[in-house]
Amino acid sequence: MERFLPEGKIFGSTQNRYFLQSEAAMREAMNHGLTLEGHAVMCTPEHNLIVDLPFGKGIIPRNEGAIGIAEGATRDIALLSRVNKTVCFKVTEIRHDDGQPVCILSRRQAQTECVNEYISNLVCGDVIPAKVTHLEPFGCFVDIGCGMISLIPIDAISVSRISHPSDRFFNGQDIFAVVKDVSQGRITLSHKELLGTWEQNASLFEQGQTVGGIVRSVEEYGVFIELAPNLAGLAEPQENVRVGQAASVYIKALIPEKMKVKLIIVDVFDSPAFPSKINYFINSGRLDRWIYSTPQAQKHIETEFA
Repeated sequence: MERFLPEGKIFGSTQNRYFLQSEAAMREAMNHGLTLEGHAVMCTPEHNLIVDLPFGKGIIPRNEGAIGIAEGATRDIALLSRVNKTVCFKVTEIRHDDGQPVCILSRRQAQTECVNEYISNLVCGDVIPAKVTHLEPFGCFVDIGCGMISLIPIDAISVSRISHPSDRFFNGQDIFAVVKDVSQGRITLSHKELLGTWEQNASLFEQGQTVGGIVRSVEEYGVFIELAPNLAGLAEPQENVRVGQAASVYIKALIPEKMKVKLIIVDVFDSPAFPSKINYFINSGRLDRWIYSTPQAQKHIETEFA
């Protein structure tokens, strides 16, 4: 069974289903110290999480619900927000109440192990899986393992500027990220370095094509239209064009030495906005540096992972 993944990633696995199926299998998981996942169906008035089990009931006591709850460093909203979602846990005790098996579980222990054996060993440049948990105007919060949360600032989501993280992500989305900074036990992530360089993105298009895009900025001198998360082009000013609209654009020119894409707007229209599937050029390994710019461009865009 894979360990230290974002919550929900192992819930449907064959191994996880095996250990949830019976009291005997849960005892086996307890004896081996395994981390499992289940569905939290309720948070009691005492803020204990109730986990649905095929053969009985699971209880995550309040203080075992997350790292920092007992000390007051983590607010109880971290428990309430897990209702109707998948939670990870270790089995600490199995008892019987009125003949029904009751498993006492600890999400805190699973998180502590994740921090000690995985998160504390991450270094700048590591490419890791993550899961979007919620979006704020300033960035995207993601689960990087066992419900441990990290932030991708909005300016690190893509090269193409967006007005809100919801332009790129949605809650529950599985993504990849790269560790940008590790300081005082806090990990900050980036995302744009995994979405390709200017040349890699430009190679997906050809002069003379008409393609779809999204209006990202309207300026006096022109309209910036995103063709891909790390590639935008400029069209001449046009009336009645608004940020967020969908667009059909003709590619007039691709200019590597200036990292520019010249566009002609064919049509703009309102369209239900939902983030499209992300095309990753990198989804594993470790980065030392990432250079977005073309070799001949005067403007240099680079990320170093110290």
